[in-house]
Amino acid sequence: MSSDHYFNVRQEINNTKIKLVIDGQAKFPVYMNLSDGKYYKHDNDTFLNMFYIEEEKRGFYPKENHSVPGVFEIDLKPNETKEISFVCSFEENIEEINVSNLIKEEKRRLDKIVRKTNLIKLSNDAKYNEFIKELIFASDKFIVNRSAFGLHTIIAGYHWFLDWGRDSLIAFEGLVLKTKRYEIAREILLTTVRDIKFGLVPNGYSGFDNRPLYNSSDASMLLFEAVQKYIDYTGDYSFVRERIYGRLEEIIENYSKRIDVDDNNIFMDEDYLISTGSENTQNTWMDAKANGIAATPRNGKTVEINSLWYNSLMIIGNLTIRYKSKDEAKKYFDLAKKVKKSFNDKFYNSKKKCLFDVLEDPKIRPNQLFALSLTNPVIDPDSEKAYNIIETIEKKLLNKYGLKSLAKGEEKYTEIYEGDGFKRDMSYHQGITWVWLLGLYYNSLKNMIKYEKRITYKKKLEEKLNDLVETVLKTYEKEINDRGCIQNISEIYDSKAPYLPKGTIAQAWSVSEILRIILEK
Repeated sequence: MSSDHYFNVRQEINNTKIKLVIDGQAKFPVYMNLSDGKYYKHDNDTFLNMFYIEEEKRGFYPKENHSVPGVFEIDLKPNETKEISFVCSFEENIEEINVSNLIKEEKRRLDKIVRKTNLIKLSNDAKYNEFIKELIFASDKFIVNRSAFGLHTIIAGYHWFLDWGRDSLIAFEGLVLKTKRYEIAREILLTTVRDIKFGLVPNGYSGFDNRPLYNSSDASMLLFEAVQKYIDYTGDYSFVRERIYGRLEEIIENYSKRIDVDDNNIFMDEDYLISTGSENTQNTWMDAKANGIAATPRNGKTVEINSLWYNSLMIIGNLTIRYKSKDEAKKYFDLAKKVKKSFNDKFYNSKKKCLFDVLEDPKIRPNQLFALSLTNPVIDPDSEKAYNIIETIEKKLLNKYGLKSLAKGEEKYTEIYEGDGFKRDMSYHQGITWVWLLGLYYNSLKNMIKYEKRITYKKKLEEKLNDLVETVLKTYEKEINDRGCIQNISEIYDSKAPYLPKGTIAQAWSVSEILRIILEK
C-alpha cells in the first residue's frame, strides 16, 4: 500500500449494523454489528504511516495506513454490568447471530472432544489436567475445512502458514488420532492423496489458485507412516484398501525409478537408497531458502528419507499380504532387506557414534532419529548403534524445549533466531530448537524399550522416558500460557537462555507432539 493511500469507504448504517464498502469492492462488503450502543460515523478518518518496530526488525516494510470508519459508544450507568457482543463478517445477516449461543455451542463441542479422548484423568493434579484440556483445545485450532475440496485438512501454523502435506502428516497422529477424530482423519488422508502426481504428495497448495505444489521428497514417505498409524488406532483396513492402497503402490513404483517434478530429482540408486534434490532445491523438512540460496540443501541420500523409504516398503509389504498375497508382497520385503543392509553399511559414522545426516556429511542433526522412531526402524533398536545414537542426541541436541537442529560447534551453528528475513531463514535449521522433534526422540525410546530384552537396559530406558514426560509436563504446562500465544505452542525456540519462543506463535506439529507425549504416558 502506498504511503499516501486514503481509503474510500462507503457506509450504510442501520442502528448498530454497519455495511462497509472499501475502495469500491462492492463484491466483498464488510458487515459489523454491536448488540447494544450507538454508532458514530467518521469521515475520511485515515491514519498514515503507522510504524511497526517488529516488522522493521524482521526486514519487512514497517509502515501501514489505517482507516477508522466510525466508533461504537456504549452507555453504562454506575455499577451497571452489561454483556456486549460485536460481530464482524462478510456475511450479511449478522444481526441474527446469537453470540451467547455460539459460545455455548463451541464450549459443548470442545468438551465433547475432551470426553471422547477419554484420557483427561491423567493426573491427580488438577493443574496438569487443565493443561491437557488446553492442549486438546489447541489441537482443534489447526483442523479446518478446505471448502474447495469438501474435505478437512490441517493448517501448519498461525499466522504465516496454510496446510502443508509434510506438516499435516507429522501432526496427524497427535491432532486427530490421539483425540479419536477418526472421520476427520479419513478426510485428511483423502486430502493428502487427492493430487498425487508421479508419486509425489503435494507439500502444499497455492494460496491464490489452489494449485498443488510438489516441492517435497518426504511427504510421500510420511504418508505410509500416517496410514499405518490410522490402522493401528482404527483397524479400518477397508478404507485403506478402497481409497489409499493404490496410491501407495504408485508412490513406491515412482520412487523406485526417477521423479523429476519441480526439480526434485528423486531416484533409487544402485545401492537401493533414495537420492533426492540438488544444490538449488529444498525438498526435505529443512526447507529454508532466501534470495535463491538454499540454507541447508541436503541434496543426495538423506538419513530421514532413507529411514522412511525402508519403513514404507515394510508397510506396503504387510498391506499387500492382506490385500493380495505373500507372493505379491515378496518384492517389497526383498527390496526392504537390501535397503536395510545398505543403510546400516553406509550411514553409521563410527567416529562420531551416530548417523550421517546426508551420506558422508558428518554434521550432527536430529534427522537420524527417524532411523529409530518409525513403525519399522531401519536401525535395530536394541543394537549398540541405537544406544550410541541416543547418547549423541542427548549430549548434543536435547534441551527441555525440544531438539536443536544442529549441534553446537558445527559450521554455521546459530543459537538465536533473529534479524531480517534472510538472516532468519539462514539460521532456521542451523541450531535453532524445534519442539516437534521431541516426538522423534520419544518414539525412539519407546521402540528401544519394546525391543530390549535385557532388564537393566530396559529399566534405564524407561527412566529416560519418564524423565522426558515429566520435563515436557513441567515445561509446557507453564509455557502454554506464559510466553508466545496463549493456549498454544510456538514453532521454535532459541537455543540459549532465556530460550525465547520464535517463529509461528501456534504450530500444529508442536502441539501434536507435546499432546501425544503427555497422553501416551
